[in-house]
Amino acid sequence: MKHVVITGANRGIGLELVRQVAAKGHAVTAACRRPDAAEHLLALQESQPEVDVVPLELNDAHSIDRFVHELDGRGIDVLLNNAGIYGQRDATLGKVDAEAWHEAFHVNTIAPLMLTQKLLPHLRKGADRRLAYLSSKMGSIADNTSGGSYVYRSTKAALNQVVRSLSEDLRADGFIALALHPGWVRTDMGGPNGLIDTETSASGLWSVIENATTEQSGHFLNYDGSTIEW
Repeated sequence: MKHVVITGANRGIGLELVRQVAAKGHAVTAACRRPDAAEHLLALQESQPEVDVVPLELNDAHSIDRFVHELDGRGIDVLLNNAGIYGQRDATLGKVDAEAWHEAFHVNTIAPLMLTQKLLPHLRKGADRRLAYLSSKMGSIADNTSGGSYVYRSTKAALNQVVRSLSEDLRADGFIALALHPGWVRTDMGGPNGLIDTETSASGLWSVIENATTEQSGHFLNYDGSTIEW
């Protein structure tokens, strides 16, 4: 049995990842901002004893410290950083709001690294040593042929660079760090026109995480395992 930590676990891809990973018999620490309002996640916890729901506010350093304290020294095999926000929806040229940009950068780019740093002692106790970060194809510079979306694009491109550095810094310790594109998924963030459902995305993502090799550490991968250009 692996111990898997999943952030942003209250809805969408995160919730489905909790469901699928727990169904495979793994222990899951499911983190979200407001567990008391996470109806579907709490229902899943009732039916799956392997799921532990813990509060985590990535914008709050004290919340991160409390989250780490709750783990009580327990080892982590897989850290799956799913939590993120789109931020300003109309972030087109001439409309970008600096405050909204700062918030999105903190949640999407800064907080995942801060959490990883705090959890490193726990991750070093784990057997798998896998770090997965949900990025987006919108963070691919090579794929940007339409412009706009300054806030979301830039935060995910920056996250990709964070993952790349982690892969180099932790390679000698046997860690595998991955930047992952979940596909265009039908969720609150992805909208109703997404090409795939959460079940397909989560299944593909977990397969990529489980089967990734050390040679793939630091790569930007699609949910189907294919490589995405930076």
